[in-house]
Amino acid sequence: MRSLTEHRGAALALASPLPVVEVLLDDADGLVVADDLRTDEPLPRWDNSAMDGYAVRQADVVDLPTTLRVVADLPAGSADEPVVGPGTAARIMTGAPVPAGADTIVPVELTDAGTGTVLVREAPAAGVHVRRAGEDAVPGDVVVAAGTLLGPAAIAAVASLGRATVRVHRRPRVAVVSTGDELVPPGTPLRRGQLPDSNSWLLASAVRDAGGTPVRIGPVPDDVDALRSVLADLDGTVDAIVTSGGVSVGAYDVVKAALADDPGVEFLAVAVQPGKPQGLGRLPGGTPIYTLPGNPVSSFASFEMFVRPAILRMRGLADVERPSMSAVADEGWTTPPGRAQLMPVRWVGPDRVVRATARGSGSHLVARLALAEGLAVIPAEIDQVAAGDRVTVLKVSP
Repeated sequence: MRSLTEHRGAALALASPLPVVEVLLDDADGLVVADDLRTDEPLPRWDNSAMDGYAVRQADVVDLPTTLRVVADLPAGSADEPVVGPGTAARIMTGAPVPAGADTIVPVELTDAGTGTVLVREAPAAGVHVRRAGEDAVPGDVVVAAGTLLGPAAIAAVASLGRATVRVHRRPRVAVVSTGDELVPPGTPLRRGQLPDSNSWLLASAVRDAGGTPVRIGPVPDDVDALRSVLADLDGTVDAIVTSGGVSVGAYDVVKAALADDPGVEFLAVAVQPGKPQGLGRLPGGTPIYTLPGNPVSSFASFEMFVRPAILRMRGLADVERPSMSAVADEGWTTPPGRAQLMPVRWVGPDRVVRATARGSGSHLVARLALAEGLAVIPAEIDQVAAGDRVTVLKVSP
């Protein structure tokens, strides 16, 4: 039986950063930068004012109060280049370039404006309210490093370089295929023995949450030829395929039967609960495929452990781990002998206290899964979790 860590490594080995594309900055949110982005200019590009006020010479504001003649009006964005000489000042707004000759910015609240003049009552030391050219970055500095996930701050930094486009790893397209004769689309009247297909919706949402683009294929019946046809059509057209159901040892395990003769795909038992039956590999066209068990909690936990990290790597991210923290178990629960356990938990106290959402493994309890705010990862060598024990919890999206 393969360990959780070993199977996670095998799943990651199937993934590599996707090809680089150049996109408009408007379309870059949530993508990963492919190259180091350097500045060719100092940032800021020139000395500029940090306050609304007056640009003056320090020598003119030693003896206060004093009246100075106003020789220019400089709003932000002004291209004017006045010179502030002895006995003069320039009215200046925040962000405007500091004019030649000036070395001090006097905030407007320390002045009284006259007609063509300004009375300076108080003044700061020279340079206090001046933003110096290059204090943010100098030419050659890496402003946004390769591998950076583009969010609000990073996109602003790219824009500050004057770039309208950016080279990024493209977003992975991941097909989601649920299997089973018992599954019907949500909203379909149910007859005895039928279930609404929840797994394809669960996994499509999980793909989206991981930063991929899901291609959701509705439930495929337990028909080997039908499934083979679906997988053949997807192979080479998407970046990965995730299936749910049909990987155990039952008489109708269609995924296992459909791929039994494919040398690039292996099926095996993993020492984890839930999610013991697993499969992965590459289809003939090279597309990675991850075959997950069909119980919803098993699918959810298996995706978190094996598929989500692979999607993050395809996106070009180096860190593929969920944030984790130490928490205290509010109640005890049993663990499977010799297998790691992935227990959905929820927060029940302000001091990082968690409680299992269900007794036992409960791999079929899809309604209870909606309560989960994390996955407690219990090592295989732990026989039982007792109330008060510390557990490691992955912060996940249910």
